Amino acid sequence: MSASSIPRPKLALTFILITVMIDSIGIGLILPVMPDLIEELTGGTLADAAVWGGLLTFAFALMQFLFGPFVGALSDRFGRRPVLLATLGIMALDYLVMALAAYLWLLMIGRIVAGFTASTQSTATAFIADISNPEEKAARFGLIGAAFGIGFVLGPLIGGLLAEFGTRAPFYAAAVIAGANTVFGYFVLPETVNDRIRRPFEWRRANPLGALMQLNKLPGIGKMVLIFLLYQVAFWVYPSVWAYFTQARFGWGPGMIGVSLASFGIAMAVVQGGLIRIILRYLGDRGTVIYGLVFNGFAFLALATVTSGPLALILTPLTAFGAVVTPALQGVMSRRVPDDAQGELQGVLTSANALAMIISPVLMTQVFAAATREGGDLFLPGAPFLVSMSLMIVCLAIVLPRSRSSSAEAN
Repeated sequence: MSASSIPRPKLALTFILITVMIDSIGIGLILPVMPDLIEELTGGTLADAAVWGGLLTFAFALMQFLFGPFVGALSDRFGRRPVLLATLGIMALDYLVMALAAYLWLLMIGRIVAGFTASTQSTATAFIADISNPEEKAARFGLIGAAFGIGFVLGPLIGGLLAEFGTRAPFYAAAVIAGANTVFGYFVLPETVNDRIRRPFEWRRANPLGALMQLNKLPGIGKMVLIFLLYQVAFWVYPSVWAYFTQARFGWGPGMIGVSLASFGIAMAVVQGGLIRIILRYLGDRGTVIYGLVFNGFAFLALATVTSGPLALILTPLTAFGAVVTPALQGVMSRRVPDDAQGELQGVLTSANALAMIISPVLMTQVFAAATREGGDLFLPGAPFLVSMSLMIVCLAIVLPRSRSSSAEAN
């Protein structure tokens, strides 16, 4: 089904992009108030709040990992429309519950449910695959990345502003935004799953391992999922250590850190929303993946070794010019997977990204701590970026060898 064959395709696409943006905003919107809210609920110290904050983040990511394929499989069976609208409605109610939570255990349940509902990104991406021609998929997936980038910028910004009205205000705002988008989707979102591509729901395929084993039967999919996972682990170095790295290396405060992250998010939205189309036109999907891996490798090396704060501020948005790997990989994989398994594929990728969200913060913060410890033999705040650079080299080692079959898969 192409975009031209559905009613009001522009409104439907707008709804999908807003949905992805809300998922991204929801992550950052509540971050500015979480320390104060946790202290308010527990009566503990800031250190105690940090521990609980880590557990809340872990629970959120774990639910995304476990339920990404489940939500994707539901959309392959029952359709994208009911799954998207139901999860958005649950998301709105969940934010309202968290806004009213008087106990920490209730906040934990809220973050667990939020991790489940944030798996809607797999269904949203599957909708994009449904309405796109094969040659359009990578560029359309770039729009998903752009929407996520915009939400990455807006979430902490809006959350910080709303925090002036109390620790609960961002949660109420998130509930209103999710609820309004649910109503909007009810009127503009068509169904793209028909009897030709509808697939029976199977529990053995509605989990990360089962879905991956099934998809791995298709040539090259397992290798590309591995590259996707390694790339995401490397990419999550930014939210994992950026605040600590820039403070240790340049002495930046919260304001400058926020500006630098905003510049990165804006640049990523521009690259994935527009420039990727030009790159794909000249390099193709496989060439775009290779370009992105090479560019990111040099960008990570530059950040690891830069010692000038102004130069780092200039480099920050430029590093986003390598943010083409994810949509290009998604485009290759989407073309290799049957139409009745698009939701399953995107569910596996959602799980891979969630797994990266679990692995990367632990890995990168431990590397940072080891490289900046007082009295240590080495002071290298940029060490985590060297780890990310190494992961880019591993990805290139996987993707560069071209047999006849791999060439056919990637182009």
